[in-house]
Amino acid sequence: MSNASAPLGRYELEAFWLPFTANRQFKANPRLLAKAHGMYYWTPEGRQILDAVAGLWCVNAGHGRREITQAVASQLETLDYAPPFQMGHPGAFALANELVRIAPDGLDHVFFTNSGSESVDTALKIALAWHRARGEASRTRLIGRERGYHGVGFGGISVGGIAPNRKTWSGALLPGVDHLPHTHDPARNSFSRGAPAHGAQLADELERLVTLHDASNIAAVIVEPIAGSSGVLIPPRGYLQRLREICDRHGILLIFDEVITGFGRTGAPFAAQEFGVTPDMITLAKGLTNGCVPMGAVLVSKAVHEAFMQGPEGIELFHGYTYSAHPVACAAALATLGVYQSEGLLTRAKSLAKYWEDAAHALRGLPHVIDIRNYGLMLGLELESIPGKAGARAFEVFIKCFERGVLVRQTADIIALSPPLIIQQSQIDQIFGTLTAVLRGQ
Repeated sequence: MSNASAPLGRYELEAFWLPFTANRQFKANPRLLAKAHGMYYWTPEGRQILDAVAGLWCVNAGHGRREITQAVASQLETLDYAPPFQMGHPGAFALANELVRIAPDGLDHVFFTNSGSESVDTALKIALAWHRARGEASRTRLIGRERGYHGVGFGGISVGGIAPNRKTWSGALLPGVDHLPHTHDPARNSFSRGAPAHGAQLADELERLVTLHDASNIAAVIVEPIAGSSGVLIPPRGYLQRLREICDRHGILLIFDEVITGFGRTGAPFAAQEFGVTPDMITLAKGLTNGCVPMGAVLVSKAVHEAFMQGPEGIELFHGYTYSAHPVACAAALATLGVYQSEGLLTRAKSLAKYWEDAAHALRGLPHVIDIRNYGLMLGLELESIPGKAGARAFEVFIKCFERGVLVRQTADIIALSPPLIIQQSQIDQIFGTLTAVLRGQ
């Protein structure tokens, strides 16, 4: 058996088909991580890498947290697995109660999944089943948004609005799905600090879709409060409020996908609280377990849950997963929430947001920088594309930052940042100092 921390030869790289990766390119020049602690990764060769993306938007409390490790080890020794169908275990109920405690008021039930993709498909199914339970079975149409990302299930891709995902699977997407326009308006909002001023009226496009399809046929609208995977697109001021008002007016459920924005990323436990808009459901994953064990969840409002509890006793929702509320995942999540609580991490981004914002906007004027978008501890740095080579410039920045000891994320020609919430000002300086040097070609 090979040493997992040792450098790998070309032959050893072949068996693993990497997701969302240019595999041939990667395997010709692999970037391997062998160890992690706090704000840092280390390569097999021992080179230290500052993590500026919390793994993949998920390691909000930093790497290698002993509290979580010990909770997972103890749980494995006590109860390694319990079936979730017609059975339960104490950790699942404890975690559900802890999540409800920090959730927006009124979201007081939890359905557990194993990923953000599963959370989205679960929320969509709950929305369809809710209308059917209330005698409005004609409400089957789902509304997503352009440039939205909701995972890789067929439901999530269908309501999602990222063109390559939709193009690849276009022949197998759900019928009866429509999309709102995205809110990105660089002509009026470029280099905004925080929520941009222009674009709230784009929510009114939902009224057009209601006129087109009739409200009696529309089940739900799903949006990310901040669109993360398509480049950190911040909602214009008043936009989410207007969406909520239109959904209320027409009896449409509103779902927030907070797989990325959940657990302190915006400066509040959930972006719904930060922006003052409470949806009917919130999808969660990533930061729920600090990234150490796969887990997802859907927060569900009392009104939605109660509709399922009115009929004859029996299975109310024909949906679930073998690993829903897995005991080890629950232990990891409970320990993670404990760390967030004891260290004030669910609101820490707010105290660092101004320093982060100033450091980010100091990049304005550097070569090829055409927009900077920030909120809480999130950043979208958009670069001018090389003609005929979309994405190549940002990928080069990603590679050069990694070579200089900073891990950033690249999507198209956008560099996205979302560091662990334990970050210090000196580490913010290192991130943006590295980006500055790379962009200047130094």
